[in-house]
Amino acid sequence: MKALNFALFQWMAAGYEPSSWLLPLASAIALGGAWAGMALMGWAAWRRPSERGYVMATLAFAAATAVIAHAIAASLNLPRPFMLGLSPAYIPHGARGSLPSAHAAVMFTVALMFLLRPRLRDLGIGMAAVAAITGWARVYVGVHFPVDIATGLLLAVVMTGVFVGVQRLWRRHVAPRIARDDLHARAPASKADQPLV
Repeated sequence: MKALNFALFQWMAAGYEPSSWLLPLASAIALGGAWAGMALMGWAAWRRPSERGYVMATLAFAAATAVIAHAIAASLNLPRPFMLGLSPAYIPHGARGSLPSAHAAVMFTVALMFLLRPRLRDLGIGMAAVAAITGWARVYVGVHFPVDIATGLLLAVVMTGVFVGVQRLWRRHVAPRIARDDLHARAPASKADQPLV
């Protein structure tokens, strides 16, 4: 597995002989991809007001995904390509654990959660494309291995599954109870409380 990861990195990354036109593009994407994702979420909340609650829930799950990804990376503390001398770091980056990629985990979580929602599916496709391109760019500039990106996607799948499970539990158990309590609160306590007309 390690040999395959290294071989894929050498095939995908700039290494010590970057392309003069591709490196600036990859660097811009590696640094700006997450901002593009945030802009897409903001656009979704602004242009589709009926989906704002869902977008906020997605944002909360994305934040939880980031915390989990950083915690896993810190506990595993696997080196990044530039830390092993396989490539320079073509963008500024700290020498901390690389697996999973928090960028990939967060962006793919948003993409998958948007894909689950019919009114946000088109934006989910766009977000998935941005996540994949950003993942490639972060490998190209030497701050991640391909397996880091794939593991980020796997964490996103798990987090999206957790979201679906929470959503089902809410709809099955919590929402009906709230509706019942609300109905009881609105119902008159006795005939004396009912209006005469």
